[in-house]
Amino acid sequence: MSEDFERTEREDLFSKAVKAGKRTYFFDVKSTRGNDYYLTITESKKRFGTDGKFTYEKHKIFLYKEDFEKFMEGFNEAVDVIKKNAPPIVEREHTSNSTDVNFEDLGN
Repeated sequence: MSEDFERTEREDLFSKAVKAGKRTYFFDVKSTRGNDYYLTITESKKRFGTDGKFTYEKHKIFLYKEDFEKFMEGFNEAVDVIKKNAPPIVEREHTSNSTDVNFEDLGN
């Protein structure tokens, strides 16, 4: 086996993609050469240029196992604040039937 193949086999242990609206989050578990595990979290968002072509804007953080507990404490605290204080999310209904529109509500 080549060294590159062994290195890839050892580094990439798990990957999970989560699509959330216009973004996709990737959770990747990897290992170092010393066989120590860490997590990368990548946010990927499709961006359209003025020429109509698209690119992916990516942001990545590396999270090491010695930081998991403190990271989760901060993350959970921040999420709790949002859940308790943020206004509720209002879902918009998408209808393709134009008869659902009440033109009297639009005013003159």
